[in-house]
Amino acid sequence: MSSDLTEAAMYFEKVIRESNEYKNLQKVCKELKKDSQARQIYNQINQLSTQLQQKQMMGQEIKQKEIAALQNMESAAQQNERIKRLMEADYQLNMMMMELNKIISKPLEELYGQLVEK
Repeated sequence: MSSDLTEAAMYFEKVIRESNEYKNLQKVCKELKKDSQARQIYNQINQLSTQLQQKQMMGQEIKQKEIAALQNMESAAQQNERIKRLMEADYQLNMMMMELNKIISKPLEELYGQLVEK
């Protein structure tokens, strides 16, 4: 990768860290870290979700009871205000990242767009 691209990426990292979306997510993460019950729920959901993703990537069958267990955990998480705030803050940051990715990917979109017959 060229040094210009590396430099630009490092600049984006700095800007993201300084963004309100990132700072809000950072604050919410600190609050959740102090709440052992919320952290335990979060860790359980994260662990099960990761396991199911790995099974899916390996082409293994995901059982209905595993999906139900994850859904039950997620329902319980929705009742926890800290986890709810974490999910909202994460969503906001991800929306910003998607917008950045859209801008960064524009040259490729234009290039491949030329190949599409009209």
